[in-house]
Amino acid sequence: MAAGASGDKDLAPAQRLAAMLGPDMVLTGEAVLPYCRDWHGDVQSDAIAVLRPRDTAEVQACVRAAVALDLQIVPQGGNTGLVLGALPDQPARQVVVTLERMSRIRCLDPDNFSAVVEAGAVLEQVKEAVAAVGLYFPLTLGAQGSCQIGGNVSTNAGGVNVLRYGMTRELVLGLEVVLPDGQLFDGLSQLRKDNSGLDLKQLFIGAEGTLGIVTAVSIKLLPAPEKVATALVALSRLEDAIELYRRARRDCCDLMSAFEFMPPLAIDLAREAMPDLPIPLEATYPAYALIEISGSGLVDIDDLMHRFLEAAFESGLAVDGVVAQSQAQARNLWAIREGMNLGQAQRGRHLRTDVSVPLSRLADFVAEAEAAVTARMPGCICVSYGHVGDGNVHLNVLPDFAQGPAGIDAQILTAKKIVNEVLDRYSGSISAEHGIGRLKKADLDMRLPAVKRQLLALVKNALDPKMTMNPGCQVDL
Repeated sequence: MAAGASGDKDLAPAQRLAAMLGPDMVLTGEAVLPYCRDWHGDVQSDAIAVLRPRDTAEVQACVRAAVALDLQIVPQGGNTGLVLGALPDQPARQVVVTLERMSRIRCLDPDNFSAVVEAGAVLEQVKEAVAAVGLYFPLTLGAQGSCQIGGNVSTNAGGVNVLRYGMTRELVLGLEVVLPDGQLFDGLSQLRKDNSGLDLKQLFIGAEGTLGIVTAVSIKLLPAPEKVATALVALSRLEDAIELYRRARRDCCDLMSAFEFMPPLAIDLAREAMPDLPIPLEATYPAYALIEISGSGLVDIDDLMHRFLEAAFESGLAVDGVVAQSQAQARNLWAIREGMNLGQAQRGRHLRTDVSVPLSRLADFVAEAEAAVTARMPGCICVSYGHVGDGNVHLNVLPDFAQGPAGIDAQILTAKKIVNEVLDRYSGSISAEHGIGRLKKADLDMRLPAVKRQLLALVKNALDPKMTMNPGCQVDL
């Protein structure tokens, strides 16, 4: 810590932070701005400073300095979130604490099928390091080249492998967390069974930095799947995707690692984003399923996929399709899924939703919500896709871009209200995997039961009575 840590009370907060922590740890001025912009570039904020600790002790020092100056803290990982959970909303009072310099893999234990990684480690780099010793970390996201493990934990990230491996919560063995008063919760256990009272790490998973700053994570690893089969299947209607998934759960059991559904517009959007992307099916169909099964050992994955699809075609459930014959072809099939997202972003600002409904009602929800949006907003285009296996739907709405910025904003708000009204009738969730952040706070607030609100307030007040950690995120208590 720099000399004169008490600082000069006549200095601005940013200068006092630099005096307390050292100038190498504190960014100010224009250097702050990249940390205060959301992933899609739709929102730009500001902050007093960005603090860049290099280890856990320095995170503790950052927290104590902020508390001493009566500043609020916005913890930030890779800043790839979609709900503004890591962006300041009170720039004159808030500092960003980024974990980007804490990216070490502290321990990799193949015999225990576990690793301890720092919160700033990029997900893709962790997956590569684990793969180098023949193991597998199954969390798989579109943003894995830039998102960080601490952010994955703090948002309880989902991704395409949830139906087999669960959300991030299921992959965490232990946590190290700096609490709002600067104390350290050291819960970096690598045990799989520990029934000695409350599992305190669960408080911080999905809390979006409102209860503390995750600094390191003990993660669960698995044997690397040696064989992977990927198929794109064309269907006559979305309802058939539910039936196909039901059969896949029966026939492929726990070897199925992904089952995505996409609309026909997905192909057009992917082509817009990646003109050279090969599209393996010539005709256009009402719905598509992207299926992946994987395993190792004595299981013949390719034979399983072919036998499963053969039965689907014989029954008339599948009407067209292709099975990847190489890793490159498999990557191309997944690129359609990712390209669809890029294509939407290239068209401009639009409504992005992340909702969940009971799996058995997924197709009905999509049909009803899309019809409701189209009836009230005929100039808008609905793009519904997502994870069939866990009932997670991304029902996005592309506005009528001819309406101009103000008109686009109004359309997005109206479309969100329409989708959420239908969602409520299906007893769904407004956030399946992205979290609440600041973007969905009002939507959660109006749906939060009184007893749940009371319990959340008790936890928040017990751990963070000064409301230091990420105020404005999730819900006001």
